[in-house]
Amino acid sequence: MSVPRAHETLRIERAATGGGLAHLSDGRVVFVRHALIGELVEADVLEITSSFARADATRVIESSPERVDPPCPYAGPGRCGGCDLQHATPAAQQRWKADLVAEQLRRIAHVDWHVEVRDAGPVKGYRTRLRCGVNERGYLGLRASRSHEMVPIGSCYIADERFSEAFTHEWTGATEVELRAIGNSEPFAVLSRGAETRVEIRTLGARPLSTPAPSRVAVGANTFQVSAQSFWQAHRAAPELLTREVLRMAQAEERDSVVDLFSGVGLFSVPLAQRVGRRGRVTAVEASPHAVRDARLNVEGLDAVRVRQRSVSARSMPGSVARGDIVVLDPPRGGLARGAAAALAACGPRRIVYVSCDAATFARDLRELSGGGYVLSDLVAYDFFPMTEHVELVGLLDTGP
Repeated sequence: MSVPRAHETLRIERAATGGGLAHLSDGRVVFVRHALIGELVEADVLEITSSFARADATRVIESSPERVDPPCPYAGPGRCGGCDLQHATPAAQQRWKADLVAEQLRRIAHVDWHVEVRDAGPVKGYRTRLRCGVNERGYLGLRASRSHEMVPIGSCYIADERFSEAFTHEWTGATEVELRAIGNSEPFAVLSRGAETRVEIRTLGARPLSTPAPSRVAVGANTFQVSAQSFWQAHRAAPELLTREVLRMAQAEERDSVVDLFSGVGLFSVPLAQRVGRRGRVTAVEASPHAVRDARLNVEGLDAVRVRQRSVSARSMPGSVARGDIVVLDPPRGGLARGAAAALAACGPRRIVYVSCDAATFARDLRELSGGGYVLSDLVAYDFFPMTEHVELVGLLDTGP
């Protein structure tokens, strides 16, 4: 890696992952944060590799009409790296994300798709979970972009406003603290210490909680228990909107057999079981022991559901999915493990509903599933991560008519 140059004047050409795409004076591609399409900016070049560079726009020479003042005082060059797009209008943010998803689908999956990103409601305070680092003084902060450097903050614009209390207390000894305000339960913090697997549960005032009550969340007519170490969607509206789309695309009916991979605490398994009835079957597959314990409580009274604690992999796929099943999967950001998409296609499910928070890994897995005869027949994108370039996708794959 060469030594970065101090400044470049750059014209932003299009949206790209990691910032607007432009070209340095030597022709090299550069990804510029804090800039918008069409703008002419002066940028600090922070990193140069043999094939591309990264930069921060520090002065706008010609501004886009869609530029706004960031509502958060911690957003901007050299500050918190959590939000990429606070300087853009909501409409501009959603077009940016739509362009990114469409480009990933074209480039990786070789699929042309017109993408529209749907609004998910108010932005301020939308996050019910916030993962923070701890600085050398023991106070919480968020990291700068592509850095371990801690940026001290007093509040987070996009997170639950009650989290502000946690930023006034010391968390000495912790390496990471996740703040949670899920459902109607009192907010709390999950504290981690280095490489230790043990976690501690504390109040937002950093006081120990010996027997913390699990969060309870109503989604439609169902209520879910979510323990402190179980995954739950960060956006307040996400569980209900995702459930609606998954049920619509799955088209599960009485007597159907459904497999819910990466099933978590049963967000999709419970309403799917209610659709298939007593003569149907839902198999929920989840690796986390914490989520499995929650799921077994959440599916009580639903005879159709079986919860299995196992990892989702190429090896485990034949024992989980049978020909003719409906498959729902919601993997982590990294998508399916190597070989798992091909193994899933080989099992012959009649329909696959894929929920993803990463367009690149979704496109990669779509390409593998396409090799097994599956085609993308429906795709919905939700803006569950406003102020950032991230987006949530729900795609329907089947074998066509």
